[in-house]
Amino acid sequence: MIGPAHHVGIAVKRLEDGVVPYRALGFEPASMEDIPSEGVRAAFLLAGGVQIELLESLRPDGVIARFIERRGEGLHHLAFATDDIRTAMTRLQTGGLELVDTEPRRGAHGRLVAFVHPRTAHGVLIELVQESALSRKPATQRD
Repeated sequence: MIGPAHHVGIAVKRLEDGVVPYRALGFEPASMEDIPSEGVRAAFLLAGGVQIELLESLRPDGVIARFIERRGEGLHHLAFATDDIRTAMTRLQTGGLELVDTEPRRGAHGRLVAFVHPRTAHGVLIELVQESALSRKPATQRD
């Protein structure tokens, strides 16, 4: 099954500046981490049932840096939870959607993630997210 909404990803030039308007709305970063394999630094803010993920590029040629160069800061992707990412990926491909990933990869908090190409989703990058055993542990129990 795919859904419910998991988070909304927003590309920002600098996380320190990016959190300012969300703090004004009453949202504080719940976690912040570098994800070197993806070339990003991510901050997750709790906003009710859906999280907000702010993404800053760690590299000048990274995917987020290129996104901001072309489109400016703003909405980068919508993410939806799934209990079985591989089955969800197969179902989406069978339904005619093009996937960016052929296999799930590790995202923030050790989650498995995969992306649907925006050209098959009306210009919206969609992320599938499967929680990992690591991401289910309380923060004090994480390595």
